[in-house]
Amino acid sequence: MTTKEMVYAALFAALIAVLGLIPPISVGFIPVPITAQTLGVMLAGGFLGKKTGTISLVLFIVLVALGLPLLSGGRGGFSVLVGPSAGYIFSWPIAAFLIGLATEKVWSGLKVWKLLVINFLFGVILVSLIGAPVMALITQTSIWAGLVGALVYLPGDCIKAIIAAIIVLQLKMVSPIEQKFNKEIE
Repeated sequence: MTTKEMVYAALFAALIAVLGLIPPISVGFIPVPITAQTLGVMLAGGFLGKKTGTISLVLFIVLVALGLPLLSGGRGGFSVLVGPSAGYIFSWPIAAFLIGLATEKVWSGLKVWKLLVINFLFGVILVSLIGAPVMALITQTSIWAGLVGALVYLPGDCIKAIIAAIIVLQLKMVSPIEQKFNKEIE
């Protein structure tokens, strides 16, 4: 891993922490709040690519585990990683990897709609399919109830997927993926 990749990973871990400063929206019937941090997950995968995007999320989770209050609402510590939000949080590196992988595959013909589909599949659907069942198991409710309850996140997550797609496309020329892509062509 190069120094540049380490800096990018640290910067995106910090960006996700900053997104955690936006107050969470509590939903009465589900113990996991609505946050802006999944926007950072989609940006990390789409802008940094599979390797560095994944590392940035692993770094973020390690910092949370060490007790830093980086999650929305000032939450942090090991207890958060075994609570109702655990499945969502642990799905983030997987989502960043798959978003990065898919983005790298379509990089030469990158369009907003392609990024939107990638973000929706891996940043919205995958995160919910991992997070909701884990939340249900931890809260001792049915997995079906967890999945149905997770539908409350869908409108906001779709908006975040759109925002991330637009931002990544706007920043395409300065992305590490672009630099990697140009090296392969030379």
